[in-house]
Amino acid sequence: MSARGCDVLVVGLGPGGGAAAAAAAAAGLRVIAIDRKREIGAPVQCAEFIPLPLSRHAMAGGVLAQRITGMKSRLPSGTALDMPFTGLMVDRAAFDRALAQTAAAAGAMLYAASSLLALDHERHTAQIKGPDDVWETTYRVLIAADGPHSTVARLLGLPPLQTVNTRQYTVPLLQPSNDTDIWLSPSYPGGYAWLFPKVDQANLGLGMDARIAGDMKTPLDALHRALAADGRIGAEILARTGGAIPVGGLRKPLTVGTALFVGDAAGLTHPVTGAGIAAAVASGEAAAGAAREYADGTSGALTAYAEDIDDQFGESLARAVARRAELARIWNTAAAAEDARHRRGWIAFDEYYRAPLNAEEERL
Repeated sequence: MSARGCDVLVVGLGPGGGAAAAAAAAAGLRVIAIDRKREIGAPVQCAEFIPLPLSRHAMAGGVLAQRITGMKSRLPSGTALDMPFTGLMVDRAAFDRALAQTAAAAGAMLYAASSLLALDHERHTAQIKGPDDVWETTYRVLIAADGPHSTVARLLGLPPLQTVNTRQYTVPLLQPSNDTDIWLSPSYPGGYAWLFPKVDQANLGLGMDARIAGDMKTPLDALHRALAADGRIGAEILARTGGAIPVGGLRKPLTVGTALFVGDAAGLTHPVTGAGIAAAVASGEAAAGAAREYADGTSGALTAYAEDIDDQFGESLARAVARRAELARIWNTAAAAEDARHRRGWIAFDEYYRAPLNAEEERL
Protein backbone atom coordinates (compact mmCIF):
# COMPACT_ATOMS: atom_id res chain seq x y z
CA MET A 1 0.00 0.00 0.00
CA SER A 2 1.52 3.30 -1.10
CA ALA A 3 1.42 6.28 1.26
CA ARG A 4 0.86 9.95 0.46
CA GLY A 5 0.21 13.10 2.45
CA CYS A 6 -1.63 16.40 2.17
CA ASP A 7 -2.85 19.39 4.11
CA VAL A 8 -6.45 18.98 2.91
CA LEU A 9 -8.22 15.81 1.81
CA VAL A 10 -11.42 16.52 -0.12
CA VAL A 11 -13.87 13.64 -0.49
CA GLY A 12 -16.24 14.24 -3.40
CA LEU A 13 -15.82 16.50 -6.43
CA GLY A 14 -19.28 17.90 -6.91
CA PRO A 15 -19.76 21.68 -6.58
CA GLY A 16 -18.82 21.76 -2.89
CA GLY A 17 -15.76 19.57 -3.21
CA GLY A 18 -14.57 21.17 -6.43
CA ALA A 19 -14.89 24.65 -4.95
CA ALA A 20 -13.11 23.55 -1.76
CA ALA A 21 -10.26 21.89 -3.65
CA ALA A 22 -9.80 24.90 -5.92
CA ALA A 23 -9.82 27.45 -3.09
CA ALA A 24 -7.57 25.40 -0.82
CA ALA A 25 -5.02 24.76 -3.57
CA ALA A 26 -5.08 28.43 -4.60
CA ALA A 27 -4.29 29.30 -0.96
CA GLY A 28 -1.10 27.25 -1.20
CA LEU A 29 -2.26 24.14 0.64
CA ARG A 30 -1.38 20.64 -0.52
CA VAL A 31 -4.69 19.16 -1.66
CA ILE A 32 -5.75 15.63 -2.53
CA ALA A 33 -9.31 15.29 -3.82
CA ILE A 34 -11.05 12.02 -4.64
CA ASP A 35 -14.31 11.19 -6.35
CA ARG A 36 -15.92 7.79 -6.74
CA LYS A 37 -17.17 8.56 -10.26
CA ARG A 38 -15.02 7.55 -13.21
CA GLU A 39 -15.99 10.78 -14.96
CA ILE A 40 -16.32 13.79 -12.69
CA GLY A 41 -19.84 15.23 -12.90
CA ALA A 42 -21.45 12.24 -14.61
CA PRO A 43 -24.08 11.00 -14.36
CA VAL A 44 -25.96 14.24 -13.67
CA GLN A 45 -28.48 14.08 -10.81
CA CYS A 46 -29.67 17.67 -10.85
CA ALA A 47 -32.18 20.05 -12.46
CA GLU A 48 -29.08 22.10 -13.49
CA PHE A 49 -30.17 25.58 -12.41
CA ILE A 50 -27.74 27.99 -10.71
CA PRO A 51 -28.50 31.50 -9.36
CA LEU A 52 -26.85 34.54 -10.92
CA PRO A 53 -24.24 35.01 -8.16
CA LEU A 54 -22.64 31.79 -9.45
CA SER A 55 -22.45 33.06 -13.04
CA ARG A 56 -18.67 33.38 -12.83
CA HIS A 57 -18.54 29.60 -12.57
CA ALA A 58 -20.58 29.24 -15.77
CA MET A 59 -18.10 30.99 -18.05
CA ALA A 60 -16.03 27.90 -18.88
CA GLY A 61 -16.68 26.40 -22.28
CA GLY A 62 -19.73 24.18 -22.55
CA VAL A 63 -21.16 25.08 -19.14
CA LEU A 64 -23.83 27.71 -19.84
CA ALA A 65 -26.98 26.48 -21.61
CA GLN A 66 -29.47 29.36 -21.30
CA ARG A 67 -30.71 32.14 -19.05
CA ILE A 68 -33.80 31.89 -16.86
CA THR A 69 -35.95 34.94 -16.10
CA GLY A 70 -39.10 33.65 -14.41
CA MET A 71 -40.88 30.91 -12.50
CA LYS A 72 -44.49 29.77 -12.79
CA SER A 73 -45.80 28.04 -9.66
CA ARG A 74 -49.01 26.02 -10.11
CA LEU A 75 -51.25 25.20 -7.16
CA PRO A 76 -53.50 22.12 -6.92
CA SER A 77 -56.51 24.11 -8.20
CA GLY A 78 -54.59 25.08 -11.34
CA THR A 79 -54.08 28.68 -10.19
CA ALA A 80 -50.61 29.85 -11.21
CA LEU A 81 -48.32 32.59 -9.96
CA ASP A 82 -45.72 34.12 -12.25
CA MET A 83 -42.72 35.76 -10.61
CA PRO A 84 -39.24 36.93 -11.61
CA PHE A 85 -36.70 34.17 -11.08
CA THR A 86 -33.30 34.89 -12.54
CA GLY A 87 -30.51 32.44 -13.04
CA LEU A 88 -28.77 30.16 -15.49
CA MET A 89 -29.33 26.67 -16.78
CA VAL A 90 -26.02 24.87 -17.07
CA ASP A 91 -24.57 21.57 -18.15
CA ARG A 92 -24.01 20.28 -14.63
CA ALA A 93 -21.37 17.74 -15.67
CA ALA A 94 -19.39 20.50 -17.41
CA PHE A 95 -19.90 22.76 -14.37
CA ASP A 96 -18.40 20.17 -12.02
CA ARG A 97 -15.55 19.42 -14.43
CA ALA A 98 -14.73 23.12 -14.75
CA LEU A 99 -14.40 23.44 -10.96
CA ALA A 100 -12.22 20.34 -10.87
CA GLN A 101 -10.03 21.68 -13.68
CA THR A 102 -9.61 24.94 -11.78
CA ALA A 103 -8.54 22.93 -8.73
CA ALA A 104 -6.06 20.91 -10.78
CA ALA A 105 -4.64 24.05 -12.37
CA ALA A 106 -4.08 25.46 -8.85
CA GLY A 107 -2.10 22.36 -7.90
CA ALA A 108 -4.67 19.99 -6.38
CA MET A 109 -4.10 16.27 -7.02
CA LEU A 110 -7.36 14.78 -8.29
CA TYR A 111 -8.23 11.08 -8.29
CA ALA A 112 -11.35 9.85 -10.08
CA ALA A 113 -12.84 6.37 -9.64
CA SER A 114 -11.51 6.49 -6.08
CA SER A 115 -13.52 5.84 -2.93
CA LEU A 116 -12.92 6.37 0.76
CA LEU A 117 -12.43 2.88 2.19
CA ALA A 118 -11.46 3.52 5.81
CA LEU A 119 -10.79 6.45 8.09
CA ASP A 120 -8.75 6.85 11.26
CA HIS A 121 -9.61 10.42 12.10
CA GLU A 122 -7.63 10.44 15.33
CA ARG A 123 -4.46 9.59 13.41
CA HIS A 124 -5.55 11.73 10.43
CA THR A 125 -5.18 8.88 7.95
CA ALA A 126 -7.52 7.75 5.21
CA GLN A 127 -7.47 4.62 3.10
CA ILE A 128 -8.48 5.09 -0.53
CA LYS A 129 -9.55 2.43 -3.01
CA GLY A 130 -8.50 3.53 -6.48
CA PRO A 131 -9.12 1.85 -9.83
CA ASP A 132 -5.88 -0.14 -9.59
CA ASP A 133 -4.81 -0.25 -5.95
CA VAL A 134 -5.49 0.73 -2.36
CA TRP A 135 -3.45 3.59 -0.96
CA GLU A 136 -3.25 5.66 2.19
CA THR A 137 -2.89 9.36 2.80
CA THR A 138 -2.40 11.50 5.85
CA TYR A 139 -4.15 14.85 6.12
CA ARG A 140 -4.52 17.81 8.44
CA VAL A 141 -8.09 18.77 7.48
CA LEU A 142 -10.74 16.59 5.85
CA ILE A 143 -13.49 18.25 3.81
CA ALA A 144 -16.47 15.93 3.35
CA ALA A 145 -18.29 16.81 0.13
CA ASP A 146 -19.62 13.35 -0.55
CA GLY A 147 -23.35 13.94 -0.69
CA PRO A 148 -26.39 13.15 1.44
CA HIS A 149 -25.28 9.55 2.00
CA SER A 150 -21.83 10.68 3.12
CA THR A 151 -19.29 7.91 3.61
CA VAL A 152 -17.27 10.24 5.81
CA ALA A 153 -20.27 10.72 8.11
CA ARG A 154 -20.85 6.98 8.29
CA LEU A 155 -17.22 6.24 9.10
CA LEU A 156 -17.31 8.92 11.81
CA GLY A 157 -20.40 7.31 13.33
CA LEU A 158 -22.80 10.16 12.51
CA PRO A 159 -26.50 9.50 11.83
CA PRO A 160 -27.77 9.59 8.23
CA LEU A 161 -29.53 12.67 6.91
CA GLN A 162 -33.23 12.66 6.09
CA THR A 163 -33.70 12.58 2.31
CA VAL A 164 -36.31 12.54 -0.43
CA ASN A 165 -35.92 10.82 -3.76
CA THR A 166 -35.97 12.47 -7.18
CA ARG A 167 -36.62 11.14 -10.66
CA GLN A 168 -35.94 13.14 -13.82
CA TYR A 169 -36.29 12.78 -17.58
CA THR A 170 -34.53 14.83 -20.22
CA VAL A 171 -37.06 15.47 -22.99
CA PRO A 172 -37.28 17.52 -26.21
CA LEU A 173 -38.59 21.05 -25.60
CA LEU A 174 -41.00 21.99 -28.38
CA GLN A 175 -41.98 25.42 -27.03
CA PRO A 176 -38.81 27.33 -26.03
CA SER A 177 -39.11 29.18 -22.74
CA ASN A 178 -37.07 31.26 -20.32
CA ASP A 179 -39.22 30.27 -17.34
CA THR A 180 -39.17 27.33 -14.98
CA ASP A 181 -42.46 25.56 -14.20
CA ILE A 182 -43.36 24.15 -10.79
CA TRP A 183 -46.35 21.94 -9.93
CA LEU A 184 -47.53 21.69 -6.32
CA SER A 185 -49.93 18.79 -5.92
CA PRO A 186 -51.08 16.02 -3.59
CA SER A 187 -49.82 13.73 -6.36
CA TYR A 188 -46.25 14.59 -5.32
CA PRO A 189 -46.24 14.11 -1.53
CA GLY A 190 -43.15 15.45 0.15
CA GLY A 191 -42.03 17.34 -2.95
CA TYR A 192 -43.13 18.89 -6.24
CA ALA A 193 -42.73 18.47 -10.00
CA TRP A 194 -40.71 20.70 -12.31
CA LEU A 195 -39.90 21.55 -15.92
CA PHE A 196 -36.61 23.40 -16.42
CA PRO A 197 -35.84 24.48 -20.01
CA LYS A 198 -32.44 24.08 -21.70
CA VAL A 199 -32.79 25.62 -25.18
CA ASP A 200 -34.27 22.71 -27.18
CA GLN A 201 -34.43 20.25 -24.30
CA ALA A 202 -35.83 20.32 -20.79
CA ASN A 203 -35.43 18.58 -17.44
CA LEU A 204 -38.78 17.16 -16.35
CA GLY A 205 -38.75 15.70 -12.89
CA LEU A 206 -40.26 15.33 -9.46
CA GLY A 207 -39.24 14.77 -5.90
CA MET A 208 -41.21 12.72 -3.40
CA ASP A 209 -40.87 11.34 0.10
CA ALA A 210 -40.51 7.58 -0.29
CA ARG A 211 -41.95 7.08 3.20
CA ILE A 212 -45.27 8.45 1.93
CA ALA A 213 -45.34 7.23 -1.67
CA GLY A 214 -42.77 4.97 -3.28
CA ASP A 215 -43.96 5.01 -6.90
CA MET A 216 -42.41 7.98 -8.69
CA LYS A 217 -42.61 6.63 -12.23
CA THR A 218 -46.40 6.68 -12.52
CA PRO A 219 -46.95 10.37 -11.61
CA LEU A 220 -43.92 11.51 -13.65
CA ASP A 221 -45.10 9.57 -16.70
CA ALA A 222 -48.58 11.09 -16.29
CA LEU A 223 -47.16 14.62 -16.25
CA HIS A 224 -44.95 13.78 -19.22
CA ARG A 225 -47.96 12.57 -21.23
CA ALA A 226 -50.01 15.65 -20.32
CA LEU A 227 -47.29 18.12 -21.35
CA ALA A 228 -46.60 16.17 -24.54
CA ALA A 229 -50.33 16.24 -25.39
CA ASP A 230 -50.24 20.03 -24.97
CA GLY A 231 -47.36 20.22 -27.43
CA ARG A 232 -44.91 21.68 -24.91
CA ILE A 233 -42.48 18.75 -24.87
CA GLY A 234 -41.81 15.68 -26.96
CA ALA A 235 -42.85 12.16 -26.07
CA GLU A 236 -39.30 10.83 -26.37
CA ILE A 237 -37.22 10.39 -23.22
CA LEU A 238 -33.63 11.31 -24.06
CA ALA A 239 -32.12 10.47 -20.67
CA ARG A 240 -33.15 9.34 -17.21
CA THR A 241 -31.61 10.14 -13.86
CA GLY A 242 -32.47 10.52 -10.21
CA GLY A 243 -31.07 10.52 -6.74
CA ALA A 244 -31.51 11.59 -3.15
CA ILE A 245 -31.43 15.11 -1.71
CA PRO A 246 -31.26 16.01 1.99
CA VAL A 247 -34.33 17.70 3.45
CA GLY A 248 -33.75 17.65 7.20
CA GLY A 249 -31.78 20.85 7.46
CA LEU A 250 -28.28 21.55 8.63
CA ARG A 251 -26.20 18.62 9.79
CA LYS A 252 -25.26 18.90 13.45
CA PRO A 253 -22.40 18.84 14.08
CA LEU A 254 -20.92 20.42 10.96
CA THR A 255 -17.41 19.68 12.19
CA VAL A 256 -15.97 16.62 13.88
CA GLY A 257 -12.43 17.27 14.99
CA THR A 258 -10.72 18.50 11.82
CA ALA A 259 -13.42 17.14 9.49
CA LEU A 260 -15.71 19.74 7.90
CA PHE A 261 -18.94 18.95 6.06
CA VAL A 262 -20.02 20.96 3.00
CA GLY A 263 -22.85 20.95 0.48
CA ASP A 264 -25.31 18.05 0.53
CA ALA A 265 -23.15 16.23 3.08
CA ALA A 266 -23.75 19.20 5.40
CA GLY A 267 -27.51 19.18 4.77
CA LEU A 268 -27.27 22.56 3.03
CA THR A 269 -29.69 21.73 0.22
CA HIS A 270 -32.90 23.74 0.68
CA PRO A 271 -35.47 21.33 2.17
CA VAL A 272 -38.36 22.82 0.16
CA THR A 273 -36.90 23.72 -3.24
CA GLY A 274 -34.04 21.24 -3.39
CA ALA A 275 -31.65 24.00 -4.49
CA GLY A 276 -28.15 23.22 -3.34
CA ILE A 277 -25.44 24.20 -5.82
CA ALA A 278 -24.95 27.76 -4.55
CA ALA A 279 -24.77 26.65 -0.91
CA ALA A 280 -22.38 23.85 -1.85
CA VAL A 281 -19.97 26.24 -3.59
CA ALA A 282 -20.20 28.79 -0.76
CA SER A 283 -19.60 26.18 1.93
CA GLY A 284 -16.77 24.58 -0.01
CA GLU A 285 -14.96 27.89 -0.35
CA ALA A 286 -15.62 28.69 3.32
CA ALA A 287 -14.26 25.31 4.40
CA ALA A 288 -11.12 25.89 2.34
CA GLY A 289 -10.69 29.27 4.00
CA ALA A 290 -11.06 27.68 7.43
CA ALA A 291 -8.51 25.01 6.48
CA ARG A 292 -6.02 27.69 5.46
CA GLU A 293 -6.48 29.58 8.72
CA TYR A 294 -6.14 26.34 10.71
CA ALA A 295 -2.94 25.50 8.84
CA ASP A 296 -1.67 28.98 9.69
CA GLY A 297 -2.22 28.30 13.39
CA THR A 298 -5.70 29.72 14.08
CA SER A 299 -7.01 27.02 16.42
CA GLY A 300 -10.62 28.20 16.36
CA ALA A 301 -10.93 28.41 12.57
CA LEU A 302 -12.80 25.14 12.14
CA THR A 303 -15.32 25.95 14.87
CA ALA A 304 -15.78 29.38 13.31
CA TYR A 305 -16.61 27.68 9.99
CA ALA A 306 -19.56 25.88 11.55
CA GLU A 307 -20.77 29.07 13.22
CA ASP A 308 -20.50 31.07 10.00
CA ILE A 309 -22.39 28.47 7.97
CA ASP A 310 -25.13 28.34 10.59
CA ASP A 311 -25.35 32.13 10.58
CA GLN A 312 -25.58 32.23 6.79
CA PHE A 313 -27.98 29.36 6.14
CA GLY A 314 -29.48 28.25 9.46
CA GLU A 315 -32.57 30.46 9.57
CA SER A 316 -33.56 29.75 5.96
CA LEU A 317 -33.12 26.01 6.43
CA ALA A 318 -35.06 26.03 9.71
CA ARG A 319 -38.01 27.76 8.05
CA ALA A 320 -37.98 25.27 5.19
CA VAL A 321 -37.85 22.30 7.56
CA ALA A 322 -40.82 23.72 9.47
CA ARG A 323 -42.83 24.23 6.27
CA ARG A 324 -42.08 20.65 5.20
CA ALA A 325 -43.25 19.44 8.60
CA GLU A 326 -46.55 21.32 8.18
CA LEU A 327 -47.17 19.69 4.80
CA ALA A 328 -46.11 16.27 6.10
CA ARG A 329 -49.06 16.34 8.49
CA ILE A 330 -51.59 16.66 5.67
CA TRP A 331 -50.28 14.42 2.88
CA ASN A 332 -52.79 11.74 1.90
CA THR A 333 -55.62 13.80 3.42
CA ALA A 334 -58.17 16.09 1.77
CA ALA A 335 -56.24 19.11 3.05
CA ALA A 336 -53.35 18.27 0.70
CA ALA A 337 -55.47 19.55 -2.19
CA GLU A 338 -56.02 22.98 -0.60
CA ASP A 339 -54.19 25.85 -2.28
CA ALA A 340 -53.75 27.68 1.02
CA ARG A 341 -51.66 24.86 2.44
CA HIS A 342 -49.28 24.95 -0.51
CA ARG A 343 -49.07 28.73 -0.56
CA ARG A 344 -47.70 28.54 2.97
CA GLY A 345 -45.31 25.78 1.96
CA TRP A 346 -43.76 27.17 -1.25
CA ILE A 347 -41.18 29.97 -1.58
CA ALA A 348 -42.98 31.87 -4.35
CA PHE A 349 -45.83 32.90 -2.06
CA ASP A 350 -45.78 35.63 0.59
CA GLU A 351 -47.35 33.30 3.13
CA TYR A 352 -44.18 31.19 3.18
CA TYR A 353 -42.25 34.09 4.69
CA ARG A 354 -45.03 35.96 6.48
CA ALA A 355 -46.26 33.09 8.63
CA PRO A 356 -44.15 33.09 11.80
CA LEU A 357 -42.25 30.12 13.10
CA ASN A 358 -43.35 29.15 16.55
CA ALA A 359 -41.11 27.49 19.12
CA GLU A 360 -42.32 24.00 18.22
CA GLU A 361 -41.61 24.55 14.51
CA GLU A 362 -38.12 25.84 15.19
CA ARG A 363 -37.32 22.60 16.99
CA LEU A 364 -38.41 20.44 14.00
